[in-house]
Amino acid sequence: MTQLTSKELTMIADALTFEGLICKKARAYSKSLTDPDLAQCMCRIADEHQRRYNELLKVIGG
Repeated sequence: MTQLTSKELTMIADALTFEGLICKKARAYSKSLTDPDLAQCMCRIADEHQRRYNELLKVIGG
């Protein structure tokens, strides 16, 4: 694997922060929504951002 620069690591760290925040918010919204279709949609959004978060962790070896 290629060595990442400090700028790349900073960008990945920022992306991890954003993906984690979006995932948490989407999960919270999914639990508070009364419309089951919207709640399911928010769960799918949370799952997608969780997947992205996990992929970014793999990039930095986490």
